[in-house]
Amino acid sequence: MTNEHHHHVPGPLTPDQFVHLGQGAIAYVRPMKSEEAQALFPQIQGLQPGMQLFALVGADGEPIVLADSKAAAVANAWEHQLATVSLH
Repeated sequence: MTNEHHHHVPGPLTPDQFVHLGQGAIAYVRPMKSEEAQALFPQIQGLQPGMQLFALVGADGEPIVLADSKAAAVANAWEHQLATVSLH
């Protein structure tokens, strides 16, 4: 007598599915220099070159806020009821 277990293993996510994964619930904090931040947040003017900044970015890649510290970016995530995840 055999005991067979059938498990459904999901296939890889499509790019569209991946973009929407965690949307509205998950964000990540991304360290960046001011030059990169200027490109991500074009509405912000007058950033000094070479500054270390932290962007809070939605799961879909949409920029949410730019902060001068990781703690400030994480606090903003909590204010928006977003869970933060680390990317390596």
